[in-house]
Amino acid sequence: MLTAKQHELVRFIQQRLEETGISPSFEEMKDALDLKSKSGVHRLISALEERGFIRRLPNRARALEVLKGPEDAVAAPRTGRAANDAASIGRAVQRSAPQPANDVVELPLHGRIAAGAPIEALEGQATLPVPAALLGPGDHYALEVSGDSMIEAGIFDGDYALVRRTDTARDGEIVVALVDNEEATLKYLRRENGMIRLDPANGAYDPQIYTPGRVAVQGKLAGLLRRYH
Repeated sequence: MLTAKQHELVRFIQQRLEETGISPSFEEMKDALDLKSKSGVHRLISALEERGFIRRLPNRARALEVLKGPEDAVAAPRTGRAANDAASIGRAVQRSAPQPANDVVELPLHGRIAAGAPIEALEGQATLPVPAALLGPGDHYALEVSGDSMIEAGIFDGDYALVRRTDTARDGEIVVALVDNEEATLKYLRRENGMIRLDPANGAYDPQIYTPGRVAVQGKLAGLLRRYH
């Protein structure tokens, strides 16, 4: 059995997901339930999670999923219009359970990558919060860009490259290329006369040409993040 506030909260979360596809913030839940602090919301969320009504999606901020709709909860009896509204929401839950649309993914941040001459790719323990809407399917990681050789492609020093892990790429795609198993660079990949050519997007730099055995694709550029200071 749920308390009245627990019942009210699971209804509010599901209604917001139904309307917008976005999980409500803790501040919005506090205001909707007329609570004095967000700590009360945390307690309600934990209680609903323990009872199997909702779950928090891992590695994502502000992302809740409703597992059981409010029609599965026992709460104070409703009459008249309130009862009709609750029944309508319950039917909507059964028809559709949209996924949160504005959740954030914590990507591994693997140091800096050259957009000039190749430099060593640093492995680190840091993470970078990234809106999930910027990413497609697959496993991703982030690298901080160092250098200016890709500025004509809109990639600048200090940007964060969002990279989808893959070991294959088509000609003309921007890739993370590992050279001689120790240096990584961000470049256009092209194959020419049995060789691998890594092309910059800056007329001040020359292409880098290697035998295929010296170059391994580590991923393809999926997006960029830029911070303004």
